[in-house]
Amino acid sequence: METRHLKYFIAVAEERHFGRAAQRLHMAQPPLSQQIRQLEEQLGTVLLLRTTRKVELTPAGQLLLDRGRRLVEELEALESDVGLVGAGATGVIRAGFTGTATYRLMPVIVAAARRRHPGLRITVQGEMLTPQMEAALEEGRLDVAVLRPPVRSSEVELKFLEQDQLVAALPADSELAEKGMLDIKDLAEQDFIGYPAHSSVNTIFMDACRQAGFQPRMVQEAKETSTLLSLVAAGMGIALVPMTSRMFTFQGVAFRPLRNPPPVDLAVAWNRNNRTPLIDNFLALFDTLPNPAQAAPQSKDSAHEN
Repeated sequence: METRHLKYFIAVAEERHFGRAAQRLHMAQPPLSQQIRQLEEQLGTVLLLRTTRKVELTPAGQLLLDRGRRLVEELEALESDVGLVGAGATGVIRAGFTGTATYRLMPVIVAAARRRHPGLRITVQGEMLTPQMEAALEEGRLDVAVLRPPVRSSEVELKFLEQDQLVAALPADSELAEKGMLDIKDLAEQDFIGYPAHSSVNTIFMDACRQAGFQPRMVQEAKETSTLLSLVAAGMGIALVPMTSRMFTFQGVAFRPLRNPPPVDLAVAWNRNNRTPLIDNFLALFDTLPNPAQAAPQSKDSAHEN
């Protein structure tokens, strides 16, 4: 299978339309259709079900789309990394960062790497969820990840960085915002905005609510903390977020502490089977930095983030 065939197929599968896919690929439709037929002949299976109005994926086509996307992403990243090393870089580190660590810790780490290892090139993916980063470490798409435990994979090793706490993020005009400290059980009748169900912070949040005797009423999910807090500011609901969210200033959001708040850890992770001297050098940066909780200024009170 040639890479171009895979890219052609992904375009058709995502567009569900040969004409739109051809426009996206800047080519005529007949040659595109011919390339897809050649791919199906080569693989010995039907990938697409064609009608006059739409294109649907067969189970084999869905498998090729899911895994093909990852292959193309990895090939494109490989091309970029080889180019960087060829241009004089001593190596390339692919790092992922969760939530507020993207804004708070990532700049400190990247700046330290530039000082200590000026030839090192770092490619960063920010605002990622722990399950995404865990899978990327397993599959070799990330070298290092700053994430919130726990992780399930036996291939992923962790080094603890700091412990955070959950706080309540409330619309500034909420009656709850008038209180100095809240019990989680005080929030039982509220609408909640939360991180996706499979995220680590959401798991901790749901466990805390169950221990307080209620099932939270979720009205919206948001992957990015910035989006989550924007929805809180809009009055859609409240959220429980890591205390370090306070470094973000959001007009219309008030942060209030919780009594006996659930802890939320932050750790740096890597794949034990892929550890190299280059990764060791990068991990060593975390030992030489000041306390990450003090690495960036904190905002004062009412309008902050995760």
